[in-house]
Amino acid sequence: MTVRNLSTHLGGQLPATDDMLHWLGLQQRRNAADVTLGLLGSFALGTLVGSALALLFAPKAGDELRRDLGDRIGQATQRVAEQLKTTESTDAAAAS
Repeated sequence: MTVRNLSTHLGGQLPATDDMLHWLGLQQRRNAADVTLGLLGSFALGTLVGSALALLFAPKAGDELRRDLGDRIGQATQRVAEQLKTTESTDAAAAS
């Protein structure tokens, strides 16, 4: 049986290439969770490497750098807490 005969027999609708490779065991299907986990892992690894390089090449001394980072993290935490309070009050007002 040729591909043309198979195409005629199936009414012009051949299976997709990925489906055929999967049936033969030559290709595994990847679902959305597999792709997402791979992307998140790559992002996390890039974040760690970037952070390490930033600390290695920082122009400040260790104590000063840690103090500045602590201050910035504290400020960011306060901003996030304020945004959450604003969002909660807006949600509560909209619900009533």
